[in-house]
Amino acid sequence: MQPQPLPLEEARGDGAQNTQWSRPECQAWTATLLLGTCLLYCARVSVPVCTVSMSQDFGWNKKEAGIVLSSFFWGYCLTQVVGGHLGDRIGGEKVILLSACAWGFLTAATPLLAHLSGAHLVFMTFSRILTGLLQGVYFPALTSLLSQKVRESERAFTYSTVGAGSQFGMLLTGAVGSLLLDRYGWPSVFYFSGGLTLLWVCYVYKCLLNGKDLILALGILAQGLPMSRHTKVPWRQLFRKPSVWAAISSQLSSAASFFVLLSWLPTFFQETFPGSKGWVFNVVPWLVAIPASLFSGFLSDRLISQGYRTITVRKFMQVMGLGLSSVFALCLGHTSSFCTSVVFASASIGLQTFNHSGISVNIQDLAPSCAGFLFGVANTAGALAGVVGVCLGGYLLETTGSWTSMFNLVAAVGSLGLCTFLLFGEAQRVDLSPAHEDL
Repeated sequence: MQPQPLPLEEARGDGAQNTQWSRPECQAWTATLLLGTCLLYCARVSVPVCTVSMSQDFGWNKKEAGIVLSSFFWGYCLTQVVGGHLGDRIGGEKVILLSACAWGFLTAATPLLAHLSGAHLVFMTFSRILTGLLQGVYFPALTSLLSQKVRESERAFTYSTVGAGSQFGMLLTGAVGSLLLDRYGWPSVFYFSGGLTLLWVCYVYKCLLNGKDLILALGILAQGLPMSRHTKVPWRQLFRKPSVWAAISSQLSSAASFFVLLSWLPTFFQETFPGSKGWVFNVVPWLVAIPASLFSGFLSDRLISQGYRTITVRKFMQVMGLGLSSVFALCLGHTSSFCTSVVFASASIGLQTFNHSGISVNIQDLAPSCAGFLFGVANTAGALAGVVGVCLGGYLLETTGSWTSMFNLVAAVGSLGLCTFLLFGEAQRVDLSPAHEDL
């Protein structure tokens, strides 16, 4: 008697973790996802890079600019868990492709739509919320995909390599975006990042994805994602573990501190050093962060292969990613030299990439069977903290007139997350149980 084929969602639940990429497939997907992460950040940082120019055109003050900058995270925090769960169910690569298509189109259309409305603040806030909703699924779906397709011994390097795409995106937008901003105005930055994203979507669809699988995935989405016994999440068991809460706390801190720096650093340099070249402070920190991210992944896998305990390596990475980076963030508030400020900003941003080989991979250590879901929960907390942090940063700047208070905030958030992870962080699996609770 021939076995009956499983539906897509059940087959994925049973066999995805046993169908890892071959080395050529892993290399092709790693390069493609690195570029996808790059374009994600190109679209994400278009507004921070253009904030000063847009504020001049639309008459925004610091508080209003803070609302626009933080509004991205209002949407970003709402789709993290959904994105991770969808990635666990239908495949992270499909979730990434569908969301990229939508955010690419929205980014490219933003300047045209903004000039059709007189309520610029309202429209840009709504546009950023929607962009956040669409991009919120990306990293949880990516975590789900890599936890299922990449060997455990190579996860840190693969994730840190793909994560380096965020720095490539900053570098690309900082370099090309600054030139476009100076020569053609802020709308050109949106056309550039949105157009490149749509080209990437076409490439992935034609070269790496099976069209029939994508159609099947869309069919499952249309049917409302019925649950099967293979894809239930042991959520009660997960959230009883101190190590899970330590991971969530650390992810919250790393995301929040990064989002605050991402949103406000361009304005800090433009206002503190008005005569400086935009391409310097928009490029150098991310140029430093790329090799730092790759090195952190290589070092992490290397240390584990030499016999160091996994949790020891993860905690070391977080000491660098949250601890030492916070020290350099503090230093930014106490210097009046442009060159020194660029060095401190580069060190802080570069060291934050060690989080890719720390907490981001630790979530896969804890629950590889539902890593997308758990990362979605953790990143939701980080996005919520990002909303508060970016708005609070704008409030502190408006009321105190000093950048020191904002950098103190970044350091305090990072230190809190680091202490929690050092005390309660673990690397043993917590998703194995004979009785799984339904989601």
